[in-house]
Amino acid sequence: MDRTPDEPLTLTVHSLPSPGEAGAQALASTRMGRWKMLGLLLVCATPVIASYFTYYVIRPEGRTNYGELVTPQRPLPVWTGLDAQGQAVPLNTLKDQWLLISVADSSCPQVCQEHLYLQRQLRETLGREKDRVDWVWLRTGESEVAPALQKATAAAVVLKVDAQAVADWLQPAPGQKIEDHLYVVDPLGNWMMRFPAQLDPSRAKRDLERLLRASSSWDRSGSGH
Repeated sequence: MDRTPDEPLTLTVHSLPSPGEAGAQALASTRMGRWKMLGLLLVCATPVIASYFTYYVIRPEGRTNYGELVTPQRPLPVWTGLDAQGQAVPLNTLKDQWLLISVADSSCPQVCQEHLYLQRQLRETLGREKDRVDWVWLRTGESEVAPALQKATAAAVVLKVDAQAVADWLQPAPGQKIEDHLYVVDPLGNWMMRFPAQLDPSRAKRDLERLLRASSSWDRSGSGH
């Protein structure tokens, strides 16, 4: 019986990539990782960008803002104020929600009292959206806050601050004083709007409602003041 000679074992040898090819593959992999990371960041930032684009750019014909938009926006400063208990509160910890701010001496003359009342009323008229807005009184000077005023502002954020520091951040319209306005800060911590002196509450409310609608997908409820 004839036997077939054993056939030699055959091996398939795959060539290794050259050093140049390996470097190119590593570079391509790094680039792909960076593109994926950029894509993830864009996905996270899209709601913020879209809401601002909607509010600032895509405006229906005939629609105007009552408040004056601040350009460029100014971030919350890093200095601190003192709360009613004398505790230091960094101003930039107030972000993550909308802020409606007034500035006045601690003695709180008539205009100051009117602004505090308007701040409270504007916030209340927002209904279920009011928890996304804090009303803030930045008080200056060395006077003590009257007991009745302390009670009236129990739902507000009241901070004693340096007058010059506030003036370096917030600015009034030409011919006005810093105490004449209400100021709006967005949840990212940027001062972005100034309401006119002699405030029209109904028009100011419309602006606040538009801002809240535009940011509904990315800001969050406030601190409960």
